[in-house]
Amino acid sequence: MQTFKKVTVETTIQAPIEKVWKYWTEPDHITKWNNPSDDWHTPFAENALRPGGKFVSRMEAKDGSAGFDFGGIYDEVKLNEVISYTMGDGRKVKITFKEQENEIEVIETFDAETTHPIEFQKQGWQAILNNFKKYVEQTND
Repeated sequence: MQTFKKVTVETTIQAPIEKVWKYWTEPDHITKWNNPSDDWHTPFAENALRPGGKFVSRMEAKDGSAGFDFGGIYDEVKLNEVISYTMGDGRKVKITFKEQENEIEVIETFDAETTHPIEFQKQGWQAILNNFKKYVEQTND
């Protein structure tokens, strides 16, 4: 069995936990924040948020030059606390939501793949997480 290097990215969001959870897990919201930069987008997302449930997001360059499906199967879902899943290639991801006063700390740990440099992967995952923070803080329901 392959051993992967674990990488962690995190952010702190000024919003209630219910809003952070909803925006992280609902496909209508996922399609609005799930990209690392303005030249990428997520035109499609579906999410069966439960242990054993599947999710997939289609990420594409807006110019059509590249695109891929990102998905997996949930291992653990604890409302407003933890989401963990296994990707199609066997790598694992865990997201922890920590509520502190008027803010939520989102900590995402993922198994790095072996094709790209780890720092490159960390920057990409952090960019998406930063985009999520911006979307949550700037969007009103």
